Amino acid sequence: MSPHRRSLRFWSGAVTAALALTVTTVGQASAADVNNARNAGFESGLSDWTCSAGSGTAVSSPVHSGSAALQATPSGQDNARCAQTVRVKPNSTYSLGAWVRGGYAYLGVTGTGTTDVSTWTPDSSSWKQLSTTFTTGSSTTSVTVYTHGWYGQAAYYADDVSVIGPDGGGGTDPGPTIPSAPAGLNVSGTSSSSVSLAWNAVSGATGYTVYRDGTKVTAVSGTSATVTGLAASTSYSFQVTATNGAGESPKSAAVTGTTSKPNGPGPALPKHAVTGYWQNFNNGATVQKLADVQAQYDIIAVAFADATSTPGAVTFNLDSAGLGGYTVDQFKADIRAKQAAGKKVIVSVGGERGTVAVNDAASATNFANSVYSVMQTYGFDGVDIDLENGLNATYMTQALRSLSAKAGSSLIITMAPQTIDMQSTSNSYFQTALNIKDILTVVNMQYYNSGSMLGCDGKVYGQGSVDFLTALACIQLENGLAPSQVGLGLPASTRGAGSGYVSPTVVNNALDCLTKGTGCGSFKPPRTYPGLRGAMTWSTNWDATAGNAWSNAVGPHVHGLP
Repeated sequence: MSPHRRSLRFWSGAVTAALALTVTTVGQASAADVNNARNAGFESGLSDWTCSAGSGTAVSSPVHSGSAALQATPSGQDNARCAQTVRVKPNSTYSLGAWVRGGYAYLGVTGTGTTDVSTWTPDSSSWKQLSTTFTTGSSTTSVTVYTHGWYGQAAYYADDVSVIGPDGGGGTDPGPTIPSAPAGLNVSGTSSSSVSLAWNAVSGATGYTVYRDGTKVTAVSGTSATVTGLAASTSYSFQVTATNGAGESPKSAAVTGTTSKPNGPGPALPKHAVTGYWQNFNNGATVQKLADVQAQYDIIAVAFADATSTPGAVTFNLDSAGLGGYTVDQFKADIRAKQAAGKKVIVSVGGERGTVAVNDAASATNFANSVYSVMQTYGFDGVDIDLENGLNATYMTQALRSLSAKAGSSLIITMAPQTIDMQSTSNSYFQTALNIKDILTVVNMQYYNSGSMLGCDGKVYGQGSVDFLTALACIQLENGLAPSQVGLGLPASTRGAGSGYVSPTVVNNALDCLTKGTGCGSFKPPRTYPGLRGAMTWSTNWDATAGNAWSNAVGPHVHGLP
């Protein structure tokens, strides 16, 4: 949250405008379809492939399958583009796919004769599948399929490239086969209205389908899902199948998930809410007691909890000396007073210097237990996840579901990812938000300290504009989060962040654009989102330093939204 966070910057002149932000589901292949790519698994080195500036090589580890994979390393002005000309048939639809890991990785096709397409994923320590589809023109007999990384970023790996469709006359690799049934299906968490499931990955699968009591309820690309909208204190039977271009596997063995008893009312937040971070330290901004926090803030995130020597565990230490002798008893009384006034007070975990890591089952348990203990000690209403050094989606999901089971349905969960964290649903932060959608309150993405980023239309927008706020919010709104779970996070003053400050007028224009379709810049959202939750700022202290200009302007505007 501070102005010194490291950020990844993108430059608009080098980004392909047609980048797709979602993975297209691959349709079922016909019996005549083949993989038209040659040397698709790089088992013959770089045969049939050409890599720019000598950036590519075949390696024996890591590989997705077989004995080899592509490693390509960007450098300077070279993005490590590796390409192959693939023979295709005119007026035909093809499914394009590849498995990637390592640095930022892109997959695309040019020369289709219709619309060239591409897709991408942020850096990853495990293999991920990229996939999309394209249609050839009436006279197209070949296309160029390519992968590439990103300037100045780490090497990426690619394996098992596929161009599945009618035989263009040059393919040598077989098409996909129906995957086997998933194993290891288990219930990873429950609430009074949902059951969370997890299972083992299936080789060759591009997606999974979840069945409840024999009826299909959802389809996902990963190996976990949360089934929502369930009745409390009720048992359900679940099965999962694996899918790819060849079809759907048999169903897995069934497991039973039982929802918990209802536990009190949900969070009594207004339809549109303002979140502000309160600083438990003195960094030159106005020092506040919690009682001093401006009345426009509906959610007050106390920054920050501290890591302990136990992996995943946190505690909270009030900086009494730095806050002018503010005592723990006064702090607790101020929390109760804010709650009596209808506010929610939560503890934030992370920040620029936060070192909390939840990377396995034990640390997930430690996180949930310790956060719940801090909530009980101080009376916090919930937790904010502001881990700016990465998180593990699997175990943070486990931790938050465990916390929810302890705290009940009144638990407030907010998140404050950086812009790069929400560029794609494949990113761990975005995955976590979607995994806990049924218990998540709001994601207040930080629209600052980030440089230029991609909007939901695949175009690049520079921070500091209405377009930057609306086009990036659109990614979340169009890729799984409810409007009530999306907020715009901005600095309260120029001193609150290293870059990205915009005037409250720009914030209000963006809110109007998203909720009412007015006040937009050049980017026009595909629809309006009247239920948008609102806005967030770092911090209430910097807001006070600037004469409360941010909360006085943005607060009433948020509360007056439709």
